[in-house]
Amino acid sequence: MERKGTGSGAGDWILGAAMAGIAAAELLILDSQLERNTLTVKNYEIRSAKIRKDTTAVFLSDLHEHVFGAQNSELIEKIEEQRPDLLLFGGDMITAKSSAEFRQTLLLAETLAARHPVYYAEGNHELRFRRDHSRYGFSFDAFRRELTEAGVVLLADCSVRLPGNLTLSGLLIPERLYAKAWQPKGGRMTAEEVRAKIGEADPERFEIVLAHSPRAFDACAEWGADLTLSGHYHGGTVKLPGGAGLMTPQFEFFRRDVAGMHERDGHRMIVSPGLGTHSINVRINNRPEIDVIRLRSGM
Repeated sequence: MERKGTGSGAGDWILGAAMAGIAAAELLILDSQLERNTLTVKNYEIRSAKIRKDTTAVFLSDLHEHVFGAQNSELIEKIEEQRPDLLLFGGDMITAKSSAEFRQTLLLAETLAARHPVYYAEGNHELRFRRDHSRYGFSFDAFRRELTEAGVVLLADCSVRLPGNLTLSGLLIPERLYAKAWQPKGGRMTAEEVRAKIGEADPERFEIVLAHSPRAFDACAEWGADLTLSGHYHGGTVKLPGGAGLMTPQFEFFRRDVAGMHERDGHRMIVSPGLGTHSINVRINNRPEIDVIRLRSGM
């Protein structure tokens, strides 16, 4: 008996599946575009007997020159709603590419520093800019000078004492910790390296370290950091069920320390999923985030 339509039916099924796949991809792209421009605020509260004065810190990381509203007006408005005592920039506020001008980061820093104390630590893109500034048509010294003149305090392997018995340090992470998954790695960072960069931790003070890569957490905790603030992983690009991230900028897959708060032996790390993207301009289930950290006295 002759069979009719078998090939046609299979072809229709394949065509239908392909069209459904294309439609799903388009929806994901649209969702990612929406997410990349939708700010969220995440609140944390940390209590310690070392803290002598309640302090609200707003932590921003991985802006990558992204703009929320005209001249970042939406971002600034969201920050002001938190009534911060200080602002902490955790690195990669810029994107170090040959065409970069860094004007959005400078404008944001200048606007915020006119209203609040602003402290800026470096990430791998600032490190790249510092190292290869001749490629960018704008020197790192000029960048640093504009920030300093605006009142921003730059923390590169140094510390400042803040009211409330707080010490804030900015740590320059060794480049080996930013190696891609397939590149040779030079081992973990050690507490001794941290100590060589920023001195001894004071066990009587609440020690906060801005360390751009979460890979430095173990070293910072062993050194004596009560709170380490990191970013770099962009929330894992796509947030998966259970909190893992699909992929970091170093092409590491299914890491769980891509966002949120983590604790080891009483030492805490907050990882920001960041505000912007670069190169892989995708965010799915992973909106840009302002982190509000309320430091409170008492246990």
